[in-house]
Amino acid sequence: MDGFATSLAGIEDWAWIGWLVLIALFLVIEMLTLDFTFLMLAFGSVVGLVTDLVGVPIWAQVIIAAVAAAAFILFLRPPLLHRLRRGEDPTKSNVAALIDLRGIALHDITQVTGQVKLSNGDTWTARSADGTPIFEGSRVAVSEISGATAIVRPVTE
Repeated sequence: MDGFATSLAGIEDWAWIGWLVLIALFLVIEMLTLDFTFLMLAFGSVVGLVTDLVGVPIWAQVIIAAVAAAAFILFLRPPLLHRLRRGEDPTKSNVAALIDLRGIALHDITQVTGQVKLSNGDTWTARSADGTPIFEGSRVAVSEISGATAIVRPVTE
């Protein structure tokens, strides 16, 4: 039992190195993921390091660091994410920008085939959303995109 106590004392003497390694590891992972989860774990590890420097036993350091990391994830991370994302460009892009876009049927559109020219200038193969035929020259709106095909519905405006 004396050997176990000696090794535990050795671990407690060098625990600060473990905390520094965890902090560095979590910060590197955070730089790769950029979602603030590992940053909060790094903050919890800083709390663990501080408790080690104060002289708290290793088992308590781990518990305190885990509770601190959980508190940071639950209470600090959501407002940080909100502040980060409030400046995002609300403009739709890619496929999302095509939904509800208007156009004109270039050829008759059925459940199987058709072609439409959208108001953004793109020409797409098209299918009818509900299976009813849409005749050439009719106004349409994009309901969804399926692969390289626009699923369209007639509009009356």
